[in-house]
Amino acid sequence: MKTEANRINRLLCCAPMLDWTDRHCRYFLRLLSRHTLLYSEMVTTGAIMHGDVERHLRFDVAEHPVALQLGGSVPCELASCSKIAEAYDYDEVNLNVGCPSDRVQSGMFGACLMATPQLVADCTKAMLDVVSIPVTVKHRIGIDEMDSYAQLCDFVGTVAEGGCSCFIIHARKAWLQGLSPKENRDKPPLHYETVYRIKQDFPDLEIVINGGIMTLDEAGEHLQTVDGVMMGRAIYHNPWLLADADMAVFGEQNPLSSGFDIIEQILPYVERELADGTRLHHITRHMIGLFNGMSGARRWRRYLSENACRKDADVKVLLQAVEQMNTMRIV
Repeated sequence: MKTEANRINRLLCCAPMLDWTDRHCRYFLRLLSRHTLLYSEMVTTGAIMHGDVERHLRFDVAEHPVALQLGGSVPCELASCSKIAEAYDYDEVNLNVGCPSDRVQSGMFGACLMATPQLVADCTKAMLDVVSIPVTVKHRIGIDEMDSYAQLCDFVGTVAEGGCSCFIIHARKAWLQGLSPKENRDKPPLHYETVYRIKQDFPDLEIVINGGIMTLDEAGEHLQTVDGVMMGRAIYHNPWLLADADMAVFGEQNPLSSGFDIIEQILPYVERELADGTRLHHITRHMIGLFNGMSGARRWRRYLSENACRKDADVKVLLQAVEQMNTMRIV
């Protein structure tokens, strides 16, 4: 069942990651954590308005709570796509104002929108006017030479006046020229204190911090100051981290006690998707890191990498990969 708009819990979120957080990834991660808010990959307004909507937006009901991240900068188009997202039963729509890639900039969306706070405010207002679910903004602390705290305050304040009440802030600036998207995830220094200061100066806004957070202990420290934490690559590369999140962050025990439980739980989904024409690799590529740190994890990774991409690969490949762990077998 869809989460009620005013009950979305953003204490811990899994970041939108292009080519990673597709529907198969989110289904897998949901088995690990019942409460972490999951975000889709960024989907452009053009892809929704002129492409295969079902392919871009469909997801399994088990993924709730789940948010759709949109890329765009035309208010009426974002409003239309937000209505479609609500009809598809997404729990939130998020506007991407943080991606620094050249392709995104050429489409006039992503991080470059930080230079036009009034346009972002117009976009979020148009979205909020037509949906009942939350509309949020994910952005950087600055771009290029526009990186003063006063400019960041102007951005947040202007967008908040448009009605947006939740800001997910990547605690790095973005260099729109000179750094690749990958470099923009690592090279600009982190300034968590800037995000803390935003929360102090805008106490009525919900502020979620993002960037370089690798452990649940670090997340807990941030939660002493801000309203939520968004983690990305740490979760993707070490998904079992999420298995401890429900207790550590939300105070609720996860009934699944091992990665083998996860495999057993996901088998019906895999069989259903394979019957619908999905290739096994499209699902298992997100599961490579499930057993990281355990004896046999390397054999697990190697077997899946070498065999799941075969055209005839089926659930037997997944079961045989488990056997490589030499600890137990699911039959």
